[in-house]
Amino acid sequence: MRHAEEVMGTVVSFDVRAGKIGTPALRAALDSACAGLHEADARFSTWKRDSEVSRLRRGELDPRMVSHDLDEVLRLCADARDRSGGWFDPWRLPGGVDPTGLVKGWAAERALERLREAGVSGAMINAGGDVAAFGEPEAGRCWRIGIRDPRSATDLLTVVELHGALATSGTYERGPHVLDPHTGQPARGLVSASVVGPSLAFADALATGLLASGEPALDPASSIDGYDALLVMREDGTVL
Repeated sequence: MRHAEEVMGTVVSFDVRAGKIGTPALRAALDSACAGLHEADARFSTWKRDSEVSRLRRGELDPRMVSHDLDEVLRLCADARDRSGGWFDPWRLPGGVDPTGLVKGWAAERALERLREAGVSGAMINAGGDVAAFGEPEAGRCWRIGIRDPRSATDLLTVVELHGALATSGTYERGPHVLDPHTGQPARGLVSASVVGPSLAFADALATGLLASGEPALDPASSIDGYDALLVMREDGTVL
């Protein structure tokens, strides 16, 4: 079963293999997964004035009194900041802490886990270019995800046989929208950064940090076990 949900400022698509569960149970599992995405949007959006993150950014919420979910996300953000060499740093963005660069992957992972817990045999989620999967699309096959060439709307750089998560951050659709945390200016060194690894939340954060750095974050990122990156340089299209 396939489904597309508009949420978190993007379209999140699902491709689910029911396995032994029936259609009503599958539909209920998808409804639960989508509800989790909307819950995350309501809590973490920096555009919704009444969200928990917006209230924290305005100083209306004691950082010691945040919800369990926000506390978890902020702890993951701090870990990603440290392990990216400071290139992913939600605390150095204008307006206060902004976990946007990690929370979409985090929310997508949790939605996928709801499907797993419901008993589906396999599923893939694509949250605006952040992809995670488990199981098989068909017996003996793995999920295969194409990484787009940012210089062409129709060409691929490579295809990944996905056994975990893939996150891509790029400028080819929205322009330079990721800020260098050290200068506060839009990062312009890369056209795209893709990261594969076991955690979509962490891959999402690393891809954002790599795009922000332009390349310097590649050294600290390359030392993280289980994660690999593919970068496309802006000036000449060099792939690293």
